Amino acid sequence: MRVLLIGANGYLGRFVADRLLADPAVQLTALGRGDDADVRFDLASGSPGALTRFLDAVHPGVVVNCAGATRGGARELTRHNTVAVATVCEALRRSGCGARLVQVGCGAEYGPSQPGSSTAEDAVPRPGGPYGVSKLAATELVLGSGLDAVVLRVFSPAGPGTPAGSPLGRLAEAMRRAMQSGDGELKLGGLGVQRDFIDVRDVARAVHAASLSAAQGVINIGSGRAVRLRDAAAVLARVAGYGGALHELDGPPGPIRPSIGHPRSEPDHTAPTAYPYPDGCGSWQQADVRTARDRLGWRPRINLEESLADIWMEAACRI
Repeated sequence: MRVLLIGANGYLGRFVADRLLADPAVQLTALGRGDDADVRFDLASGSPGALTRFLDAVHPGVVVNCAGATRGGARELTRHNTVAVATVCEALRRSGCGARLVQVGCGAEYGPSQPGSSTAEDAVPRPGGPYGVSKLAATELVLGSGLDAVVLRVFSPAGPGTPAGSPLGRLAEAMRRAMQSGDGELKLGGLGVQRDFIDVRDVARAVHAASLSAAQGVINIGSGRAVRLRDAAAVLARVAGYGGALHELDGPPGPIRPSIGHPRSEPDHTAPTAYPYPDGCGSWQQADVRTARDRLGWRPRINLEESLADIWMEAACRI
């Protein structure tokens, strides 16, 4: 099976490429803007006609789109996340290759949800920021394209390669600086949100499974469990061996203590809603992942503590 992977050099794309290359039945071709792509092509500015000619020449059985932007203004996000997907859909419609499309979406398309709830695929999307809006528009384009297509709504990816500007990446960097300078106290803010973190390697497994399946529509990819960012910070301190005190600037008084690892504990429905978080999803987000289990045969395998340990390993290399 020949697979065309778009965005192979991105955070998710690198792990998807590794997963696909590990399958001896897959012949992988990478398309992207970088010099190390097999084919250089900018989806945000390239024409559907040019991409169609390439599809007809390569004749892939599956096209996986991991490309996109997570930062920038509304115009830039629309160009990279929406216009780019429109180009892919139009090129696939024109092409004679008949390829299946696996589009990587995001949980930010749903927007804020009720604390304690799990968001299923039939929830009405109400994205809370331009990023979620641009990704939701891309999903609607895919679903309305008439193609053999599936959209994987990935919640909060974590693990090796986590961008330094992400919430978990910023936590690791703050801890690295504290340890490097010998600070015995680390003050952190904005930790009241609860998110469904899913390891990037599990995301890659889901993309691989979706490539081989006949599933269509939207499928959530998450752990199925929300975790408070303050709990993630406490676990990160433990795996890092940071012996100082952690204090939350805008949270409840007292030191931060971990509660990860106790899946039967009740969710914190009283989490503040005012904490800023870049995905526009408010104080709580948790995926209902039953569809991924039933239609893809997929379940998450890597727990958050292992993901955090890998995040710290990379941060520690900068000490």
